[in-house]
Amino acid sequence: MPALSPRLVLMLTLPPLLWAGNAVVGRMTVPHVPPLLLNAIRWALVLLVLLVIGHRAIAGARNRADIAARWPYLALVGLLGVGAYNALQYVALTTSTPINVTLIAASMPLWMLLIGALFFAERPQRGQMIGAALSLAGVAVVLGRGDPLALAQVHFVQGDLFMLAAAASWSGYSWLLVRPPASMRGAARPQVTGADGQPRTWEWHEFLLVQTLFGLLWAGGAAGVEALAWPRQPEWSIGVFAAIAYIVIGPSLVAYGLWGRAVAAVGPTTAGLFVNLTPLFAALLSTALLGEAPHLYHAAAFVLIVAGIVVSSKR
Repeated sequence: MPALSPRLVLMLTLPPLLWAGNAVVGRMTVPHVPPLLLNAIRWALVLLVLLVIGHRAIAGARNRADIAARWPYLALVGLLGVGAYNALQYVALTTSTPINVTLIAASMPLWMLLIGALFFAERPQRGQMIGAALSLAGVAVVLGRGDPLALAQVHFVQGDLFMLAAAASWSGYSWLLVRPPASMRGAARPQVTGADGQPRTWEWHEFLLVQTLFGLLWAGGAAGVEALAWPRQPEWSIGVFAAIAYIVIGPSLVAYGLWGRAVAAVGPTTAGLFVNLTPLFAALLSTALLGEAPHLYHAAAFVLIVAGIVVSSKR
């Protein structure tokens, strides 16, 4: 694993910031748009953008044959990263409280360690476990607003179980990015003809395009089941359109592109610790939206989370 350069730190920090905004915006939007429909709309619009910038991945019979030959892996990645994670999060936000959703999302580093040990023969190192504990302590400071006793009053509801499944889904997605099958490694990766006429392997937007194609099948199917089982008409407004525009551009295109490249560089366990910045950013965004002044516990939490990242990333 390479040392954390300023560039990698930035690439790992921006996605949690954008995803924190996604949680806030999602919480405001799901009362107006059914959550599974919101997820399907999100990725359908993302697909339109990716078709413009990443169309080379599906242009030509040879490229489509390369995708068909790797469909089990691509379908699984699409399910976990596109079809499941955000859908489960939006569903969770309909019944669970923000503090519970944030607390469960903060379990990501532990899921990274567990899935790595169970499915990828990755033995957790001592520093990684200490780093995970420090980062979780920082998240607990935020969630308890500086009062440890406040955490004892948290009561879990149905939405919390959906968020637990979402955290596990994202952890599996991250591991699949860094431990793909042989057909998706190095020179064996699918190739396209670049703008200069020379062959090259997929870039991030082309890989995300293929993930989205498979993921949208899952997301669209889930939205269809939702419409039949729990019919509810969307309430369209300028605010809803603005919210959808944000989640398409920021948490989807920008965040997924940065995350995919960064997790391949540092590994999913270290990257998972950066995900713990999400609840801190969410707390700060909520503070800003509510007009409240920052508190000392925000600074304490930031120190603990950063300490966890530093300890975990030491060679």
